[in-house]
Amino acid sequence: MKASTAEIIREYGPFDGVTHVHGVSYDGRQVWFATGDHIQALDPDSGQIVRSLDVQGHAGTAFDGRHLFQIAENRIQKIDPATSRVLATIPAPGGGGDSGLAWAEGSLWVGQYQERKIHQIDPETGEVLRTIASNRFVTGVTWVDGELWHGTWEGEQSELRHIDPGSGAVLERLEMPAGLGVSGLESDGGERFFCGGGASGRLRAVRRPARAK
Repeated sequence: MKASTAEIIREYGPFDGVTHVHGVSYDGRQVWFATGDHIQALDPDSGQIVRSLDVQGHAGTAFDGRHLFQIAENRIQKIDPATSRVLATIPAPGGGGDSGLAWAEGSLWVGQYQERKIHQIDPETGEVLRTIASNRFVTGVTWVDGELWHGTWEGEQSELRHIDPGSGAVLERLEMPAGLGVSGLESDGGERFFCGGGASGRLRAVRRPARAK
């Protein structure tokens, strides 16, 4: 297993009125992050919040190319970001113990924090299609170029982990500096991971390891 120290490219925040950062997603231009009573949109170039949706968000956030999906307590909401309307809801598999959320392969991928699991679920029904076990608490979840990554956060130790989606085996670890946790996690499809900083009220961009071309 390859382990290295996470390289923090940029830190965003703190932001006015934001005490916690939960789920994180990326729509190709803006970073969306859940702050409890709202979902905020950040311009990653300027570092400024450019939109705020009056929608609850207590854990993971995902984007399917058109809609946002947001964990709010024991449910997952499908949201039109243009209007802030909640279009549909499905039950969250953990019933309130869910953490990360990602969109890939036409499915939602849901992290269960204390259960140390990642579930692939049907976005229309919430049916669990398969489950991947981890050996650490699971926070944010993201897919990038066929790679499954998730955040961990236990005590003062936090990492980004690249895992085998079949076996759950850890292939690569990026260790965050002491005291810097990872709540939400999302890739921009390129060199950056966007990481929620929990109760710090901050977001951080972490460099994704380079791949041979």
